[in-house]
Amino acid sequence: MSEHPITVHSSRQFKDNARSALADDKLRTSLRGAMDFLMAKRLDAFPDPAELDALRRLGEAIRQRCLSRLPDLLEQLEEKLIANGVAVHWAATADEAARIIHALVAARQGRLMVKGKSMVSEEIELNHYLAGRGVEAVESDMGEYIVQLAGEKPTHIIMPAIHKTKADIAKLFHQRLPDTPYTEDVDALIQIGRRVLRQKYLDADVGLSGVNFAVAETGTLCLVENEGNGRMCTTVPDLHIALTGIEKVVEKLEDVVPLYSLLTRSAIGQPITTYFNMISGPRKADEKDGPREVHLVLLDNGRSQAYADEQLRKTLQCIRCGACMNHCPVYTRIGGHAYGTTYPGPIGEIISPHLMGLEDTRDLPTASSLCGACGEVCPVRIPIPEMLMRLREESQRPADQRVVHPLRGQGAAHSVAESLAWKGWRLLHASPNLYRMFGWAATRLRRLTPPNQLGWTQNHVPLTPAAKTLHERVREREAARRELS
Repeated sequence: MSEHPITVHSSRQFKDNARSALADDKLRTSLRGAMDFLMAKRLDAFPDPAELDALRRLGEAIRQRCLSRLPDLLEQLEEKLIANGVAVHWAATADEAARIIHALVAARQGRLMVKGKSMVSEEIELNHYLAGRGVEAVESDMGEYIVQLAGEKPTHIIMPAIHKTKADIAKLFHQRLPDTPYTEDVDALIQIGRRVLRQKYLDADVGLSGVNFAVAETGTLCLVENEGNGRMCTTVPDLHIALTGIEKVVEKLEDVVPLYSLLTRSAIGQPITTYFNMISGPRKADEKDGPREVHLVLLDNGRSQAYADEQLRKTLQCIRCGACMNHCPVYTRIGGHAYGTTYPGPIGEIISPHLMGLEDTRDLPTASSLCGACGEVCPVRIPIPEMLMRLREESQRPADQRVVHPLRGQGAAHSVAESLAWKGWRLLHASPNLYRMFGWAATRLRRLTPPNQLGWTQNHVPLTPAAKTLHERVREREAARRELS
């Protein structure tokens, strides 16, 4: 499986990627239907605006409290995990994390890793790293397995294969899995994938998972999932490696409950997921299953840069629900691959500059209409538009300008011509005489303006009747929320 070439989209070519995505009618139709469905599911999951508002405020308070004590909580988490028999590893960079994981696998002479869903493993490009060293890493989440089989990257942080139709998957399985007949029956396709993966669990030397919440007071790793693959990855192989960013730590076990409710309802409109795994250590002597060895890798990879700045620290509140993507008019039209980053959409636009630097992501903070939908639906109230404006400012700030907390790649989008244009704009609007002259000229030269205004007239997709109903419901719900506030 690792032999199949990966289709890579670079964040440096975001504008070209976006143009290609906008020209793909099939992609845009799939995304429009999927996003409308997910928005409706979230709306139904929060029928009481007052409850939603209170829960969001509670979630925000928990995340901010935990982040304010992050260094101490990380040390407490390490202490508790070690006491529970879990080895803890610290990785400053993506490459260091990959090296640590490979060393753990190599120590057992492992050749096959079966993986639960982990966006951080995508962030460090773990599959590619291991493949180059003779270790096969197989995704066990069905959506991740589909995009891995197709040689693609996930297009959504919750539903990686949301851009694919059942016909796409039927063709993929028929071509890539030996002796697999072509069928578009969804249940049959799921069973085909599960039959292949079932044997992988039994053959794997190592299981790897992500972490949704790491509880400092108890040394517990919480894993949220629907398919049961996460539980298989963390119990069947003798070695379990958990991988997570340093921001996922929470102070108390009771903090998990409201965050879990916000996560599942915001992501897929479910009150709870089918499985909620709590891992506190390896198999004990009197237990019949579970890994004999558990390791946790804590990754920084630019997160401490965001943490150092009081305003940008709010980026780390994210619980990875994907709601901001589902409601974003830009993401809905171009999908995740166009961003060329592990985390696409609004959350990717504010976190990727810290992970990759502004040199590689300078176009992402401007890939937004600033409509505010992302901030309004964020379950932990991250002010995403505010973060985008700040990152735009940093990308334009001259590299030699001293600031308290400089960002990697500061000034990557700085343009002398643009600076002069804004100076001219300021001068024009500061002088009544110049402004009157400009108004006089503009009214007489308006015939020179282009007939198509940017992307709107070319790329607007009319709402379907079902989508119109959804948006009417959204407006009604927001009106009720405003009355309460």
